[in-house]
Amino acid sequence: MMPLDYPLWLRAAHFFNFLFLSLLIRSGIEILSAHPRLYWNDHCMPGSEWLKFTRKRRPTNRLWTASDEETSFPSAIALPGHENLGLGRHWHFLADFGWLLTGLVYVVMLFASPEWRRLIPTSWQIVPDAGRAMLGYLTLHIVEAPGTYNALQQLSYAAVIFLLAPFSIATGVAMSPAVAARFPWYIKIFHGRQGARSLHFLALCTFIAFFIGHVALVVLHGFRKGLAAIVLGETHSPHLTRALVVWLSGLTGIVVIHIVTTVYSRRRPRFVQRATQAITDPLRTLLFGHERSAQHYARADISPYFWVNGRAPKQETYWAMARDHFANYILETGGLVEKPLSLTLADLRAMPKQTQITKHCCIQGWSGVAEWGGVSLRHIVGLCRPLPSARYIVFYAFDDKSTSEPHAQGPGYFYGTIRRELAEDPQTILAYEMNSQPLPIDHGAPLRLRVETQLGFTMVKYIRAIEFVENYAHIGKGQGGWREDYQYFSQEAGI
Repeated sequence: MMPLDYPLWLRAAHFFNFLFLSLLIRSGIEILSAHPRLYWNDHCMPGSEWLKFTRKRRPTNRLWTASDEETSFPSAIALPGHENLGLGRHWHFLADFGWLLTGLVYVVMLFASPEWRRLIPTSWQIVPDAGRAMLGYLTLHIVEAPGTYNALQQLSYAAVIFLLAPFSIATGVAMSPAVAARFPWYIKIFHGRQGARSLHFLALCTFIAFFIGHVALVVLHGFRKGLAAIVLGETHSPHLTRALVVWLSGLTGIVVIHIVTTVYSRRRPRFVQRATQAITDPLRTLLFGHERSAQHYARADISPYFWVNGRAPKQETYWAMARDHFANYILETGGLVEKPLSLTLADLRAMPKQTQITKHCCIQGWSGVAEWGGVSLRHIVGLCRPLPSARYIVFYAFDDKSTSEPHAQGPGYFYGTIRRELAEDPQTILAYEMNSQPLPIDHGAPLRLRVETQLGFTMVKYIRAIEFVENYAHIGKGQGGWREDYQYFSQEAGI
């Protein structure tokens, strides 16, 4: 006979599920604030969004970048709020792993015990029974049933656990640039990366709607009695006062966790960055850090509009080269190499040319497809012959952020770092062309990096020099890139 009491593991899973989902919702809102528009197409043409959470309008008389789209959401709803995309992503992925672990333990314990009989429908009769239960609630009647749940409750709980949760995971994975690059067919299931992003948001809305309905049913069936069941596991002669005290204590604990994560993110962002990365980066590298791009889009797939992110350098030395079509440009390549290189743009154009049509995935959320032409980074690596100790490749830009974007969080020249093995990807190139034309200044002329399994911020534009290093602790603030130094992004950007 089915036991009516809830076991401890189930009650603990219920608590942690609520904790991690609440963190996911707030950090997800922070991520959404970076590009608060949702699309059903991967071109992200302004005006083609089906939903937006911003009143900003793109001006037509001046450059409007993707960074200008970012909207400041308050900390009351976003974690940590106020345009902190890097830290929002750290909390989102940490909560992701916690939620997945909770779900895994729950499912294993569910089928290792008789509890599955309480939840899993065993007959199609549950469908008409659920319909009758729904009709009963709509006519303001309480629907009781033998056992723990009525048919509507059982069907909805099973759907959330075995349909909605896996769907959220599947759409979340589809937004990984590593997955999108290695398995282009996978994101087509969701009508592209933006389709997956929109569906992921709708899944979030469904979770929220379920939570509201779930709480409403608990209240209708007797709040204190239901509380005793899920908090203490008691369904017969419940200790109602004790249950209320335990529930309020748990709820207070969750609120305190949200306050602490928010305050620490605002006051000690570097500590939060390092602490969360210590857990999430090894897992992300293991799951998404070793994929190779297999993208081969057609020319018909090229986006009619490609967002610009960031602004061009302001230095006169850069613009003097630009006015001369970069004829005097020299790319210096050195560091831990056997043969340092000094290459002009003409030298690079004389090397074997590689073209590829690929999908760009920005960390802010937008995407676009373009054709890139340039020289394989693997070819450059072969020419300069790095030493075995060279584990990372650093790309330095002409872009001095203190002049090009003085409102940005930090000063200094932009730079970025990738693991050396990413240079072995056949689609990692130094691009000097975009859509069969010389690389536009807004998109990084004369030379930009393309690493198709990574997020866009790793693809340094306006490259002036390349250095092979053993580690990057001595460069900038030692986090692996300008955005990692000042905006607290993760150097591991495969998802």
